[in-house]
Amino acid sequence: MVSLTLDYIREVIERSRPEKLTLPVPPRTDHADHIVKSALAGHTKLAADHILYPEMVGKLYDVIGAAIRQLNLEFVAARIRDTDGKEEIERKIVVRHRCYDVLLEIAFNLFGIESRKVGFSSDEVEKSLRAIYSILKRWEEIERKEYGSALIAKATIEEQLRSMKIVNKGNSMLAYMANEVEKQLDENNLLESYLNAMRKQFETNIYYVATLKGMCKFGNDYALGLRWLRHLGYVQVSTNPVLAARAYDDDPRLWELFKEHARDVLVKEHPEWFREPEKYADDIAMEATRFALMDNFLVFRPVFFWSKYHDGLVSYQLNPLIAHDAEKSVEAALTFYMRTQKDLKVYDEYLLWGYTTVTEKGRPNIVIKVAAAYPAAIEIAERLNELGIGQNITVSYTVAQEVLIGVAAMRGMAKAIKAGILVTQTYDTNMGGRLEDHLRETIATDLLLKGLEKVDEKKREAILEKLAKALGVPEDKYAELTKLPLKERIEVLCSKKILGRNLLRDAFVEALLETGAYGDKESLVKMLSQIENDLHLSGTFVAHRVYEILFAPGNRERWIEYLMKEIGVTREEAEMVVDRIDLLPASKRHPSDTLLTFARRNMTNTEFPNHQLKVLHETMKPGFRLEDYEESVMKELDPKVLERLMQYEDFVKAYEASPEVNELLKKVGIELKYGNRGLKVDEWPKYGPCVKTMKEFTEGYLKFRDKCVQVIKELAKELGTA
Repeated sequence: MVSLTLDYIREVIERSRPEKLTLPVPPRTDHADHIVKSALAGHTKLAADHILYPEMVGKLYDVIGAAIRQLNLEFVAARIRDTDGKEEIERKIVVRHRCYDVLLEIAFNLFGIESRKVGFSSDEVEKSLRAIYSILKRWEEIERKEYGSALIAKATIEEQLRSMKIVNKGNSMLAYMANEVEKQLDENNLLESYLNAMRKQFETNIYYVATLKGMCKFGNDYALGLRWLRHLGYVQVSTNPVLAARAYDDDPRLWELFKEHARDVLVKEHPEWFREPEKYADDIAMEATRFALMDNFLVFRPVFFWSKYHDGLVSYQLNPLIAHDAEKSVEAALTFYMRTQKDLKVYDEYLLWGYTTVTEKGRPNIVIKVAAAYPAAIEIAERLNELGIGQNITVSYTVAQEVLIGVAAMRGMAKAIKAGILVTQTYDTNMGGRLEDHLRETIATDLLLKGLEKVDEKKREAILEKLAKALGVPEDKYAELTKLPLKERIEVLCSKKILGRNLLRDAFVEALLETGAYGDKESLVKMLSQIENDLHLSGTFVAHRVYEILFAPGNRERWIEYLMKEIGVTREEAEMVVDRIDLLPASKRHPSDTLLTFARRNMTNTEFPNHQLKVLHETMKPGFRLEDYEESVMKELDPKVLERLMQYEDFVKAYEASPEVNELLKKVGIELKYGNRGLKVDEWPKYGPCVKTMKEFTEGYLKFRDKCVQVIKELAKELGTA
C-alpha cells in the first residue's frame, strides 16, 4: 500500500485536473446535486459560486444541507483500504480534497461580502455555516482515526493559503493575511481554527469594512488573488501587459497549464500558429493573456450577474503596438471579446444551472483598456461603449484626458442604451502615482542640472561619477552614459529606475550639496522634504478635480441633461449612463492616494497588492478613524501644496482644463473655472508620463510575446506540427 504522507498528498492534489466543461450540461436533479457533481468533477469554486444568485435566497440552508448529505456519503465512501491500488488511493485523496475544498469555499462566500450582496439573511447564513463547521469537524475526526492525522484537510488548507502567499511574491496584503491565519491554526482542531482565523481576517479588514459601509468600491491592480479579494468586497481587476506577464512569473504553474491548453485546444483550433508562430505572435500573446485572465473572469461572474453588469469587470489592455490606431484597436478588442464570450457561455450554463431569471448567458465581463496616450482613444472609447463593451481609460494622468475620453465613453453608452443594450461599467483611470514619478524625475533633473551650472566641468564630472557609483550604476554602464549630452545623462541618473522614488536619498542630497547651489544640508533637506510631501498629493489633486467636473452634484446634473439633448435618451437612461462610469484612481504610491479618494458613487479605487498592505497597516495605527474619510474626494486639499505644485509645468498640464475641455464644458453649461493650460489633445503622445508608460508597456508586451512564441515553437517541435 502507498504510504500516505503530506508530501504525497500534496503532489496528488497538484496533479489532479478538473473535467472539461461541455455542453449540454450532464444530467442534474437539483441545486444540491449540481453543487456536488460540479465539485467532484474538480470545479469546486464554480460549485461554491453556484449559490451566489438571488434565486437562492430563502433556500440556502436546505440546499447546503442536501449538498452536505451527498458530500458526506462521498467522503465516507472514499476511505482508503489496504486492498486499494495506487490509482484508487489517489482517486480517493482527490475526492476528499474536493469535498473539503468546496465547503471551505462556500464558507468563505458566506463570511464574505458576497452573502450580503446576494441578499441572504444573517439567519440563513449562520445556520448554513453551523452545518458546514459540524461536518468539517466530523471529516477531520474521520481522517485522524483512519490516518492518525488530518492530512488531506491540512494539504487543502495549505493549497488555499499558497494561492494567497504567491501574490506579488509575498509582498501583498493577501500574503500578510495568510501568515496571520497560519499563526492561529490549531493542529488538534484544524478546520475550525482555520475558518475562524480567516473570518476574523475578513471582518476586520479595512476594505471589507469600507465596502460594508458603502464608503467606496475597490478593485485589484493585479491578476492573482482575486477570489480572496472578492470576499473583501473587491469588484474589478485591472491588468496590463506587464501584469499579465507577472501572473505567469508569480505562478509558474500557469505556463504548464497554458501548454496543456495549447496541446488540447490551440493545436486544433489554430494549427497555423504552430506552423508559423512568428507570423501570429500577437494572436498567440493575446490568447496567453486571455488564458491568464480567464480565472479572473470566472471569479467575478457572480458579481457581474447580481449587479446587472455594473460590477465584476476584468480589464484587458489592447496591444500597445496598435494603441494609436482606432480601427485595429477596435478589431483586436472584438476578437478578444468574442473568443471570451464563447468560453463564458459554457461556464455560465454550469454556474447558473437551474435558475430561471437569467436574461443572458456568456456576455463577457470585460472592459477594454484604451491608452489615452493617443487621440484615437476618444474614438475607440465611444465606439466600444456603443457596442455595449465597457472600457477602461488608461495611461491617463490629466484632467483633459480623463474628461474628454470619459465623456466620449458616456456618449457611446447612451447610444447603446438607446438601442436597447444594457451597458456595462466603464472606468476612467487616474494614474496618479505615475504622474508623481514623472514629476519627481523632472524636478530631480532640474535641481541637479541647475546645481551643476554653478561648477566647472571637472568638478561637474566628478560629482556625476560619484553620484552614479553611489546609486549603484556599474562603471561600464556609466562609461556609456558619459557619451550622452549632459541633460540626457542627468535624466538617466534621476530616473525612477536609478534614483528611485525619493529625492532624499543620501547620494542625491550629497550631489546637490557639492554643487554649492543649495546652501547647507539642513536647508536642502527641508526643501526636498517639502517637495516630496507635495508630490505625494499631485495625483490626488488631479483625481479630485476630475471627480468634481464629472460627478459633483451640480455638474452631474449638467451631464445628464447633455446626454438627453445630445443623444436623445430619457432622463432615466442618462442617469444610468452617468451612474455606470467610475473614476479609477490607480498606480498608487501612498495610503493617502486611496484614503483621500473615497466616494460612495462613481468611484472605484484599484489597488496593487503591496499598496493594499500599506493601506492595511496605515489603518491599523492608533487613532485611525475610517469615518474621517467619508466622501474624502470632495474635501479640500491643502491649497498651499497646490500653489507650490503649480510651479511645475507638467503638473499644470495635468491639473488645468485644456481648450478642448473648456469648449465642451461651455456647451454643457458647467462653469469655466478650471484654467486653460491643460494638455491639448495633440500633445498627448508627447507628454512625459505617456511616453514613459507606453515605453514600459511596449517593452513588457514584447518580452511576454517572445516568451509565448517560444512556448508554441517548443510545442510545435514536440508535436511535430512545425
